[in-house]
Amino acid sequence: MPIFRIMGGTSGGSGGNPSVNNGTNQYPGHRNQQQTNQPQQNRRSTFTYPAQMSNRPSSIPQPPQAPQTSSLPTATPRTGTTTTTQVVIRGSAPQPPPSSTPISPSQADTGRPGAYTVTRTSSGPAQVFRVTVPAGVRPGSEFSVHAGPRRVRVRCPPTSRPGQSLQITLPPEPVTKSSLLKIAPLTAPTGEVGSGGHVTMTPEVEQVNRAAVDSGGTAQTFLVTIPPNVYPGMQFTVALDGQRFMVTCPPNAGPNMKVRIVPPTQREEPMAAPKTQVFEVVVPPGVRPGQPFTLMANEQRVLVTCPPNVVPGQKIRFQLPVQQIVGNIKLSYEGNSWSRTIRVSDLKFQWVRVQNDQVVQEDKVDFNYSAYVRKLTLMEGNDARMRTGTCEMVPAQDAVVDSKLVLNNRTLLSYADIANVQGKTLEEKTTWFQNLCSQITGTWEEGHIKLVVRRSQLLHDSVDAVMSLGREDMRKRWRFEFMGEQGIDAGGLAREWFQLVSEEIFDPDRGLWLSSNQNQMCMTVNPASNISCPDDHLVYFRFLGRVMGRALFDRQLIKGHMVRHVYKHLLGWPVSFKDLEHEDEGYYQSLKKLANMEDVSMMCLDFTATEERLGVHTEVELVDGGAMKEVTNDNIAEYLEANLRYRLLARTQAQLTELFLGFFDVVPEPALTVFDPNELELMLCGLPIIDMEDWQANTIYSGLYETKGATHQVVTWFWDIVREEFDQEMKARLLQFVTGTSGVPSRGFSVLQGNDGNIKKFAIHGVSTTNYPFPRAHTCFNRIDLPMYTSRKELTEKLRIAVTTAAIGFGLE
Repeated sequence: MPIFRIMGGTSGGSGGNPSVNNGTNQYPGHRNQQQTNQPQQNRRSTFTYPAQMSNRPSSIPQPPQAPQTSSLPTATPRTGTTTTTQVVIRGSAPQPPPSSTPISPSQADTGRPGAYTVTRTSSGPAQVFRVTVPAGVRPGSEFSVHAGPRRVRVRCPPTSRPGQSLQITLPPEPVTKSSLLKIAPLTAPTGEVGSGGHVTMTPEVEQVNRAAVDSGGTAQTFLVTIPPNVYPGMQFTVALDGQRFMVTCPPNAGPNMKVRIVPPTQREEPMAAPKTQVFEVVVPPGVRPGQPFTLMANEQRVLVTCPPNVVPGQKIRFQLPVQQIVGNIKLSYEGNSWSRTIRVSDLKFQWVRVQNDQVVQEDKVDFNYSAYVRKLTLMEGNDARMRTGTCEMVPAQDAVVDSKLVLNNRTLLSYADIANVQGKTLEEKTTWFQNLCSQITGTWEEGHIKLVVRRSQLLHDSVDAVMSLGREDMRKRWRFEFMGEQGIDAGGLAREWFQLVSEEIFDPDRGLWLSSNQNQMCMTVNPASNISCPDDHLVYFRFLGRVMGRALFDRQLIKGHMVRHVYKHLLGWPVSFKDLEHEDEGYYQSLKKLANMEDVSMMCLDFTATEERLGVHTEVELVDGGAMKEVTNDNIAEYLEANLRYRLLARTQAQLTELFLGFFDVVPEPALTVFDPNELELMLCGLPIIDMEDWQANTIYSGLYETKGATHQVVTWFWDIVREEFDQEMKARLLQFVTGTSGVPSRGFSVLQGNDGNIKKFAIHGVSTTNYPFPRAHTCFNRIDLPMYTSRKELTEKLRIAVTTAAIGFGLE
């Protein structure tokens, strides 16, 4: 109940809370939502996502086409104004499209499935009432009165007494408005024809993206509403990402219409000058001017480029920010000789392969060491709410990621923050991540999103709702409502929604995901998802990416463990031929034999791969003209690389690109740099409930432990350590280390499967410490090679190191 301070006696005064004005986002390119009574199982083949082929008979209108103009109107800064910037405007149609017309509050009573933007606004003048001080009320005390339909508390002024009349002034009563949002279509990247839920990019948007590429930046556009009483040629100001721009209304637009603007690249807020420390190092032997080399400075591996006119043996100086870096940050970042370093020039993260403290320049494919990182290029889509982009794999040393996060011209994350958090426990990292998310999430006063869905059409309604949200909406507060149910979302409905929609979309019967051949607990993208859902399969992957990102934001869980290289792609970690082994061991072994063959031309191979879809074999070219390119000893390295790229990305490139775009619609990429792939899986899927009795009872023993089995002293130590010293997180990490995932079969460890689909129980294989100082894992066989240590203390130390560094490939064979 609001409290109002009365300023004075009978003469009264005005007081109250300031009014809050929040706008309601409306977007162009909407369609009318058509409800269907079709059974859920028929949805895959009958539902057509909006923005499909124009010749398809449907009541769903096509997205509005951008006007074809030869030149674009340009806004000019107002004379004498130093805070405005020139803005290019994408012209709007003379009349707003019907789909952009907001639904009135009376219509948008959340009685229909979909996503609603909910805002509270104050309108009208302040209200003045006269009330009487009740008997027994002393000056300074509070009393309750009715002021019209509202009941408020009033503090009695010092000069007033019971029976005296007071004048109180109340602010306008807040009005809650709900507006139904309409679905935004996906846009195909530049030069591609729309399919699978995509529409072809309009020439105007293509021009925006091309200009951004030419300038070396990333395109970004915004939808703004022209204020009332603003007509063509008149100027108005808008605030975008903490910057104010002066915009000139284009000739074909008017009041309350929406126009799309493309602001020029803004300079980021300069970071506060950190405390720096000067380091003096000697240029190592063999380093030439302009060549990068790595070194350890302040317990952190950094990448330095040798200056011109400097030769080996000379000393050079450079500066680094002073921070507290934990001792095991190197161990957390390195694996298989690939290290994530920080570039001194711009403090960006970069992967390098280090050998004897020298950066190895990767100029040819090496089956044992070559690695690649996904590169996601963002573009603007036809609808400003839904970006598009391309994804490719580049050599690991060419991939970089920002070590800072700037939002609304404010630095929320810096290299020093990442370095300080990197070595902490998963629980501490998760708490840090949630605190960062709370700074990005919109406040309740800024409006929230209400998702209304039907249980009978859960996935259908959820896709429609989530795919109608812009990136700002993805970071607002969410509330859920199941139609026909009286549950209030205090957290339980949200938890149930994330579990149900993810479980349904990962269902192999839907045809979007398949159980991995290597591990029945892991899901992999179905390369033939376009056959199962030809009209909208890409929409589901964008939807799932958004759901996964939002689950991280809200600390919710999803019901689906993915294959390991997908988590690496999300984090921007290198993938190698070892990841291909975990995906398909037979394919990996075949490539390995080819790499070691004396004359590969005897195999009569070409640069193609064969795919089987619904019993039909299709030949896919790995490179342009691959069917006519024979594999020889001269190009075997290129052939191996082409196979790796195809199996780990290109095979499902369209689906994974949408998954990544949806994920980064919510989660800023720099915030993920503190996690490894194992930690990301645990954050998304949660810690498993592990029955230790079932686990131990369904374990087999081999090697040096075959004779005594569970009674061997080292085996006894092993189980005692897992039971008594490993918490739930460490038990899950041990499972990840040995089986490749933290998931446990629903029927327990007795049905744990291997890479061939047959039962492969958890196995402990005894080996000598002379050959293997650390435990090793064979995820294809669910087997751990456990050396015969002489003390429990040594076993504990070595096992912890092996398990916690498994994410970066330590000891995996």
